[in-house]
Amino acid sequence: MAAPQPGAAHAAPPTTSSASSLLREVFEVVVLAVILYFGISFAVQAVHVEGLSMYATLDNNDYLIANKIDYRLHPPQRGDIIILRPPTNNSVDFIKRVIALPGDRLLIRDGIVYINGHKLDEPYLPEAWTTLNNPPPWSVGDGAVIPANEYFVMGDNRNRSQDSRIFGPIGRDRIDGRAWFRIWPLDHFGNIYAQMPSLETSTVSVG
Repeated sequence: MAAPQPGAAHAAPPTTSSASSLLREVFEVVVLAVILYFGISFAVQAVHVEGLSMYATLDNNDYLIANKIDYRLHPPQRGDIIILRPPTNNSVDFIKRVIALPGDRLLIRDGIVYINGHKLDEPYLPEAWTTLNNPPPWSVGDGAVIPANEYFVMGDNRNRSQDSRIFGPIGRDRIDGRAWFRIWPLDHFGNIYAQMPSLETSTVSVG
């Protein structure tokens, strides 16, 4: 009669292996989240609009998304709404519109902007422009040329804006990003570039 065989030993549950696998997955998720966070922070910026200097394009307490990569690929363009640091203060951000580009001859006469002798049509201005509407040196003679790598910026609400009429053109290194679209309020979500400046084709002689 054959001797009974001893029973086979049961394998211990792989608790250690399961715990290691779970920790590895958690670590991978955390690393991915950190990479995404810094990647998104590098590419875009949430912007809170304070004040009325860009009214009626932007209103007080609007929230925007700004693109911080655009100007690593190409220079700012006329009509862009930009986030900048004014020359005299690194601790605050301003939101303004690019009006004149490097090399442009800018003339501002009685609240009308001329670029290289062409009148600039600005359909977004909310009212007649009466404050600082003949700012020197941009109103003297034929105006003045914007230096290389500098941009002349103004708020759309010219009567309530601190801009290049006061602190002069700004260097490209002080431009942090291009306003992309509005996310708040929801009833104004989306495009902020419905109205853009355009140069008239005919030249104008301003006396």
